[in-house]
Amino acid sequence: MLIYEPIFYLVSIPAVLLYGIAKGGFAGPLAIMGVPLMSLVISPLQAAAILLPILCIQDLISIYSYRNSFHFKNLLILLPAAFVGILLGFFWFSYLSEDNIRIFLGSLAILFALNYFLFSRESKEKSVSFFRGSFWGTISGFTSFGIHAGGLPFNIYMLPQKLDHRIYVGTAAIFFGLVNMLKLYPYYLLDQLRLDNLITALFLMPFAPIGFYIGYKLTQKIDGERFYALTYSCLLIIGIKLLMDGM
Repeated sequence: MLIYEPIFYLVSIPAVLLYGIAKGGFAGPLAIMGVPLMSLVISPLQAAAILLPILCIQDLISIYSYRNSFHFKNLLILLPAAFVGILLGFFWFSYLSEDNIRIFLGSLAILFALNYFLFSRESKEKSVSFFRGSFWGTISGFTSFGIHAGGLPFNIYMLPQKLDHRIYVGTAAIFFGLVNMLKLYPYYLLDQLRLDNLITALFLMPFAPIGFYIGYKLTQKIDGERFYALTYSCLLIIGIKLLMDGM
C-alpha cells in the first residue's frame, strides 16, 4: 500500500537528504540516522527497503567515479566477510517482530552515539589484517543489512591504516556499492521490494542528489567535528525513542 501520510514524508525526505549529504563527502555518520528516523513512523524493515534502491543508484555513480582508486587487498578481505554479515542479518530480521527490531535498532543507535562521545577517535596506524578485516567486515555487513549503517565498523577497520584519501574514499564507495547490491535479493525474499515501496523510493529519489550537492558544499564551509557532535546527539535521542517504542 502506498504511503500518503504527510508525517512519513516529513521524516523520510530529511532521511534521504542525510544519505545524500553523507555520499557528498560530508559527515558520513549522518547516514546512520536515516533508517532510525523513518522507523519513527513506519516499520524499520520497510524503511530500510525504501532506502535501498535509492542507495544503489547513488552507489553506481560512486563506483564509476572511483573505479580506478581503491585498495584491492582490503576489498578482498572485507567483501566475503560482509556477505556473511548480510546472511546473518537476513536470518536475524526474518524472525524478529517489529518491536524487537525497534529495540535492536534503538540499542544500536545508542551504542553508535556513545562510541562517538566516550571513546577517542585517534588511533595508531595499522596495516591490512585478515582477522580484523574479517571481523569488522562481518559486523559492517550485518549492521548495513539492518539500517544501512555499516560505515562505523568499516571505519574502525579502515581509518587506522591512514590510506591516501582518494584510495580510502574509493574503497568505501566500491565496498558499500557492492554490499548494497548484495542486499537486494534478501530484501526481495523478505517481501520488502514490493511495488508500493519501489514507487515510494522513486518519489524520494530526487532528494538524494540535492543532499549530495549540499554535502559537497558543506565539506568546504563547515567544521565536520561540530556537525558530528550534533548528528550523534540527534542519533542518541532517536535511539532512546525507538527503544522506548519497542518496549
